[in-house]
Amino acid sequence: MAFAAKLARPRRAASAAVPNRTRFDSRLAEILEHATEVFCAKGYEGASMRDLSRASGMSLAGMYYYFESKERLLYLIQKHTFSTIIERLRARLEKISNPEQRIRVFILNHLEYFLANQKAMKVLSHEDDALKNGFGAEIAAVKREYYRICVGLMEEFKQSRGLDFSSRMAVLSLFGMMNWIYTWYNPRVDADAAILSRGMGDIFLCGISGRVQRQRAAAKTPQKKKSISN
Repeated sequence: MAFAAKLARPRRAASAAVPNRTRFDSRLAEILEHATEVFCAKGYEGASMRDLSRASGMSLAGMYYYFESKERLLYLIQKHTFSTIIERLRARLEKISNPEQRIRVFILNHLEYFLANQKAMKVLSHEDDALKNGFGAEIAAVKREYYRICVGLMEEFKQSRGLDFSSRMAVLSLFGMMNWIYTWYNPRVDADAAILSRGMGDIFLCGISGRVQRQRAAAKTPQKKKSISN
């Protein structure tokens, strides 16, 4: 098959490798998309390599030869997803310096990808701990990188506003808002990613800023003396 030939062919020169690699990446992306649909429909435990080969159009022998196991396919799905999100995020953040806007870009980048890839979002959410050994460790490292980026953005925002709150709690709460959107999002009645991200950003940023603002307002309000009556 063409995919197998491209995968097995040694790289000879950069000029010849680019189109080959492009076709390889396209075929790999197609297989991962089909695998995502299978995992989404049947769950990781319920899916078999035969299900995956049938969905992708690759022979069962070919699936085992190039991907070894369904665990490797789940690993590739997660790696592709997080790598793509982080790459797009870094490119966007390079153009923005305002701390609040950088958090809003983080939210928009996350929602844009996952609303366009809701099945991948469901698989990542439900099969979070399915990967073991080296696969699990590598994906965990990528997730930690994504988490650290968000913590860094939160620290920048806190410093710029003179706020005091737990960055860990704020970041994990934000992920909680964003990651479960696939359970209720309906494109027929809900807004697109741009509008949703603005609304979610308003709720989140006003929430983490509210405590300090209330404290400052209380400090400026004169305390009324209680009257004592006999």
